[in-house]
Amino acid sequence: MYGTIRITKAPLSSKAATTKLAQAAHTFCYGARPRSFAVRPSTAAFQHNAVSLERPFSSTARTQLDVFPPPANAPNIKVTPPAWHHPVYTEKQMNDITIAHRAATSLSDKVALTMMRLLRMGMDFFTGYSHDHAVSRGTKNPAAARRAGWYSPMDERKWLIRCVFLESVAGVPGMVAASLRHLHSIRRLERDNGWIETLLEEAYNERMHLLTFLTMAEPGRFMRAMLLGAQGVWYNALFLSYLISPRTCHRFVGYLEEEAVITYTRFIAEIDAGNLPLFEHLQAPEIAVRYWNMPEGKRRIRDLILYIRADEAKHREVNHTLGNLEQREDPNPFVSVYKDAEKRHPGKGIENIKGTGWEREDVI
Repeated sequence: MYGTIRITKAPLSSKAATTKLAQAAHTFCYGARPRSFAVRPSTAAFQHNAVSLERPFSSTARTQLDVFPPPANAPNIKVTPPAWHHPVYTEKQMNDITIAHRAATSLSDKVALTMMRLLRMGMDFFTGYSHDHAVSRGTKNPAAARRAGWYSPMDERKWLIRCVFLESVAGVPGMVAASLRHLHSIRRLERDNGWIETLLEEAYNERMHLLTFLTMAEPGRFMRAMLLGAQGVWYNALFLSYLISPRTCHRFVGYLEEEAVITYTRFIAEIDAGNLPLFEHLQAPEIAVRYWNMPEGKRRIRDLILYIRADEAKHREVNHTLGNLEQREDPNPFVSVYKDAEKRHPGKGIENIKGTGWEREDVI
């Protein structure tokens, strides 16, 4: 792939600072990197006067990802909007998202937690993920930790690899569960009580996360092969597992989303600590601005990660809640209308979000 990185200078305090920023971006673009992953042309956009840097850094044939392509062979159509509109999140709601863990009490929960941890280990290995809690919190010096030999910092490129792999995996469970419940419904000739729509919306949302990161970085051949192999195994494993125990699968996805919230919380902490300088002034891609309706002045990468983390926290709540319900009889509490409107209930947004899910007696 041949990449063109556009660097635009942020409103910095001096010419020296501007020069330093451009040099850092140049190093990021041209430094040694495996051919399995490459930064997309749109990755670096620090608004102001543009300076173009161009150099081939991968043999992978470039694929053009059209974010908002014009309708093909449809002269009467102006635009095709998404079927699902994202709920509005306030800044306070997103900042209030916290790491949470649901205790594994039953055998089903313990199986789900064990399988999630095995998956997490594999993902960490293949994406080169490493992190230190103390460095993220700012209580330990990153340089001293690196000298100790056991901490390898995550740079911008590694974070993009992590996010692409994570979102390619996260987009599968909702689609598997929705398709199986759809087939069960038409085979049994009975309603599904609203589960299918929420599961499809979850899969769609995770795919939007992936498309957003793909506008920032493009996988090479090796990464694509990894994704292909992982998806083949992952989809079929989930398909068989959901046939055997839907409750265990929802608990498993709930635990997986717990890890996603942890990952993005650490991502935000790294940006706040100044460890990812290229992301400090980088603007969110246009696809993200439109999908999340990001307001003016709140469109940087940190703001984008806040939205994505809030989505993952919502999926965590949804799947832990669905794992608490009777799989065939109970209605979907996230689309239901409740008799007592004054009482807190689950919904599509994150106003009343519960990190460990809602218990059945609270919603049914």
